[in-house]
Amino acid sequence: MRLRVLLALALAATGCALNVPAPKTPVQAPEASERAWARVLDAWVDDRGRIDFAGIAKAPGDLDAYVAWVGAVSPESSPGSFPTAESRLAYWINAYNALAMYNAIQSGIPRSLGGTKFRFFYRDRLVLGGKRVSLYALENEVIRPLGDPRIHFALNCMVRGCPRLPRVPFEAARLDEQLDSAARLFFNEERNVALDPAAKAVRFNEILRFYTKDFLAKAESLIAYANLYRSEKIPADWKVRFIPYDWTLNRQ
Repeated sequence: MRLRVLLALALAATGCALNVPAPKTPVQAPEASERAWARVLDAWVDDRGRIDFAGIAKAPGDLDAYVAWVGAVSPESSPGSFPTAESRLAYWINAYNALAMYNAIQSGIPRSLGGTKFRFFYRDRLVLGGKRVSLYALENEVIRPLGDPRIHFALNCMVRGCPRLPRVPFEAARLDEQLDSAARLFFNEERNVALDPAAKAVRFNEILRFYTKDFLAKAESLIAYANLYRSEKIPADWKVRFIPYDWTLNRQ
């Protein structure tokens, strides 16, 4: 929270946004655009969720095609194309992930976002449904208000601290299943949940600190929320600590 306040103050002080150039690729039909995003994930993301940014930069056609489509079409600009809550949320998650990937490449594939978080998340503006939007605004003003905390295990800002990026797009028809699967994967990975029985403590990925309010809307404690998805339950009376977030770009 303190980081967000400082970044918000910095944004107010520095003023102008930075418009990230949109792809010049012609906008394709929805089905073709969605297939392009599926090819990006299949070709350039490995089984550990790491991204081959250099490979995409050399052959950007599919990512550009999808980013061009989300730049022109959204649930706000074309509501008739997204008739269900699931179709809208699947769109927003895929759009966020694709725009974060695109921005990482447009930013020169930095080693880490640690020193550029303010620009990358707050100042950079990307085109979405015909409007310019920051990744911060997309997450916090559009996606989080939908009220499903499982989105925090699906949204990916392309760094190692993020949940694992799946190799298939999120789809309206099986979105609930995909979000549940993402939550189970997240809470059963030791990098996100480290148990310390001697100290009667658990260390969570800092995502749970960043968005504590969202999780507590669904469970009485962070441990209780984690236990909804864990195979090995955490004792309710253990202390909660956090693993420092890794802002290193999650490249192959």
